[in-house]
Amino acid sequence: MSAKTGTRIAVAAAAAALLFGLTGCTTPADNGGGDDSAASGDLGSVKVALVSGGAHPYFQPWADAGAQAVEDFGISDVTFNETAEWDQTKQNDVINSLAANGYNAFGVFGVSPTDINSTFQRLKDSDLAVGSIGSCPAGDENLADFCLSTDTEEAAYQAAVAAIEAIGGEGNIVHMTGNNVDSNTQRRIKGVERAVAETDGAVTLLQNITDVDTDLATAQKAASDLLAASGSEIQAIVTTAYNPAVASAEAIAEAGLSIQLVAIDDDATILDGIRDGSVYGTVAQNPAGQAYVGSWVLAQLASGNCTVNEPGVIVDSGSFVVTKDNVDTYDDERSAFADTVMKKFESELLTCK
Repeated sequence: MSAKTGTRIAVAAAAAALLFGLTGCTTPADNGGGDDSAASGDLGSVKVALVSGGAHPYFQPWADAGAQAVEDFGISDVTFNETAEWDQTKQNDVINSLAANGYNAFGVFGVSPTDINSTFQRLKDSDLAVGSIGSCPAGDENLADFCLSTDTEEAAYQAAVAAIEAIGGEGNIVHMTGNNVDSNTQRRIKGVERAVAETDGAVTLLQNITDVDTDLATAQKAASDLLAASGSEIQAIVTTAYNPAVASAEAIAEAGLSIQLVAIDDDATILDGIRDGSVYGTVAQNPAGQAYVGSWVLAQLASGNCTVNEPGVIVDSGSFVVTKDNVDTYDDERSAFADTVMKKFESELLTCK
């Protein structure tokens, strides 16, 4: 089995476990029942497209979450498409093709955070429901109906705080992350720098290493090069992108260095490392919750049953620090948070017929 295949199987298993928990968060809207339900109604006319910027392990739970949303809420269809190849023009072409084939609600992780608002506006001009899922546009304006995403600055801050705790509050850390032009990356850098600044000089951030999440091979080379050049100077590595997290865990183990690692997401390699003590912790996100709750919200909007009270509202989908103390129970917390997000939309963020 290749490393990539193993990773995808592990992510799928984690998503399945989460979805069992999310099934319990269904509302009276699920089957159109309940006189007191704010968001009831027939969703059978809605076809939801979940469109990532390209292929990446982070998005794999979206497929199962979308299928679960169809089953639980009576949505006509939820499809998952990752064929954009991290090219905004190609992503726009994918979206146009899906719209031409009858999809009337779109959950989109934009390739270009600075340009995706124009795509959202075109969808809105065509009377299609649109949510920015997994990432919000750059800047202060979101032209989608809503954004449901990790608060990436807060998640990175939590990861850096955990790393600082792991090294006793002093020493040198390195931050490895994703695409430098991605607004999420810039928010993560801010989060790590904020945590370091709070130490009043006791901790030094040696580097923010960006653009190392393209694929696992790129991340592995970056991690190996880092340790070969500066391994003896580093007390902790914070990784706020998926592939660098896995690559760093492998590189630290192979080098035999005493470096604390705080990762992101819940790849099996990372979770096993937390259990055996080779990884201090990780910050789990909620991609399945994004797709599951996002599909429900999009279906409510596309059906005409509900409107968003504050168009462009940004909602945190949750981030969860995982250490040895909660490595076997954190998924309960993640499921409960998805439940809370669902209820927040229904009770506070939507106005429904």
